[in-house]
Amino acid sequence: MPILLVRLWRLAHHRLRGWPLPVAVAGTIFVTSWAAIALLEPDNDIDQPENFWWWFLVTTSTVGYGDLFPKSTGGRIVAAYVIVGGVATLTILFSQLSGYLQTVKGRRMRGTARLDRDGHIVLIGYRAGRTERIVAELVHDQRRQVVLCAGLEVPEHPMADHPLVAFVRGEPSGADVMSRAAVGSADTVIIDVDDDNAALAVALAVDHTSPGVHTVVGLRDLERREQLRYVNPAFQCVPWHQPYMLSEEALDPGITEVYADLMSSAGHGNTYSAAMPASLVGQTFGECQSWFGRSFAATIIAVRDPDGVRVNPGWDTAMAPGTTVYYLAARRIEQAALERRRR
Repeated sequence: MPILLVRLWRLAHHRLRGWPLPVAVAGTIFVTSWAAIALLEPDNDIDQPENFWWWFLVTTSTVGYGDLFPKSTGGRIVAAYVIVGGVATLTILFSQLSGYLQTVKGRRMRGTARLDRDGHIVLIGYRAGRTERIVAELVHDQRRQVVLCAGLEVPEHPMADHPLVAFVRGEPSGADVMSRAAVGSADTVIIDVDDDNAALAVALAVDHTSPGVHTVVGLRDLERREQLRYVNPAFQCVPWHQPYMLSEEALDPGITEVYADLMSSAGHGNTYSAAMPASLVGQTFGECQSWFGRSFAATIIAVRDPDGVRVNPGWDTAMAPGTTVYYLAARRIEQAALERRRR
């Protein structure tokens, strides 16, 4: 009998892999022990269907409530068989579970898992230090999920401790990477790769996978943005050496166009500075803002006072002597005009 059991075990071990093995072991023990109990304990209620499953469950788990128990020596031997089989089954089960969890964790660390994401940000390209700063900006306010795609030169997840960052490893422009990173269901894709040629290749792959996704591309040579816009006119291109622009455009689409307009002398609004008129000293920032708007259609964006530069100060902030204001307007306001209009 022991030899037969050993052979059956070896057969099951070789033929059954993964989750079917503990199920087969538990099923075999259940059927054989039920038959044995029915044979050895004919006067015991254990062998009744409504009782046996409960007795089997508490016995295999080694709990043993004692409400049902075998009375004969043979029945106790069967109970010992069930206990040993239950321990073996649980051991196999936990071993399979541990192996599965290790496999899943390993795939995620190596970036080979296929992710199930929606409404996330895909960041393609990794450069130590720089990428961490970009991610910090992306998740600072909105806690957005980020999928980081890196090339084969990055062996494993470089930000594994970050709970909002998943990892995909492979050729950045490859269809497999696009699929595993769930680019098709992403809200935004940021392309921050090693050179502009690679950026163009990745942009083509992104546009092919998800033509309507908001795509931000970091370029070393901004003159090449026309080539990208042949692919998709909606692509937003920002200077590669200004990584904060990548995160700002990703979170607030179109903001790079606003910056470009502000920086251009041909834009709809330019930034200027002027000394605060003496008659406004002591007034609140809100009062000064209202006066600039009504008098010159200008908007104050920052002030410099003895405490330093303050962008968008509080509405009740008092204007100190010697304050300089920075404002947006269609044209520069002459200092003399400021003084005359205020009188």
